Amino acid sequence: MENLRKYGKAPFNTAVIHGGPGAPGEMAPVARELSSATGVLEPLQTATTLEGQLEELKDVLKKSGDLPVTLIGWSWGAWLSFLFTAQYPAFVKKLILIGSGPYEEKYALNIMETRLNRLSKEEKAEAFSLIESLDDPAVEDKNKLLARFGELISKADSYDPLPHKSELLECQYDLYQNVWEQARQLRSSGKLLEFGKKIQCPVVAIHGDYDPHPTEGVNRPLSRLLNDFRFILLHNCGHQPWIERSARDKFYNILKQEV
Repeated sequence: MENLRKYGKAPFNTAVIHGGPGAPGEMAPVARELSSATGVLEPLQTATTLEGQLEELKDVLKKSGDLPVTLIGWSWGAWLSFLFTAQYPAFVKKLILIGSGPYEEKYALNIMETRLNRLSKEEKAEAFSLIESLDDPAVEDKNKLLARFGELISKADSYDPLPHKSELLECQYDLYQNVWEQARQLRSSGKLLEFGKKIQCPVVAIHGDYDPHPTEGVNRPLSRLLNDFRFILLHNCGHQPWIERSARDKFYNILKQEV
């Protein structure tokens, strides 16, 4: 898999960072929408470690970006962008976090419970079965299982989605497992938030009020940590604002103003 797609024309001073980890392609609609206003890079993470993904992103931006860039990270990509901005501040002029996970462990305890409770009885049973299979070392080809689990989670994460086609290129279970475990340990140890002390640029967080990742897990820690931080709440909006019927237009208007 190539690790970069480009949209629009130079200068390429905006980059969108996908979620997962191990779920590239989902930011393509956002990249296309923004490309009418600016050149957009869509890096696709292929490295199997957190440090590897940070280095890979640095190399892509250094080679193809017009630095410094506006970095737009969604879901897992928000964390990756947060860590990248802390580690390579000269590369980023503004950081935009969309649907970010919480930055302290205490806010993350009920996320999966919230998601599962939004599913039907049959869907919840399937989700539990998928979790068991993903945790079973004897089960092979977990990419398809993770993709199906992601479909169920996406349904739980959405408030009132417009008809849309998934643009996920592939699901990479091993990459997800390795990188997420490293990231989870960073959060539980408090080191994730510590990285934020190195961030020098303006930071904007855009978050849906129906997103199972609690707003206070993003707004409270970052408000007290960052010198230039704004939190924007979208109403009737889940984890992916660009597919939400009530929030899509407002989301894109905000994003175009910010870039």
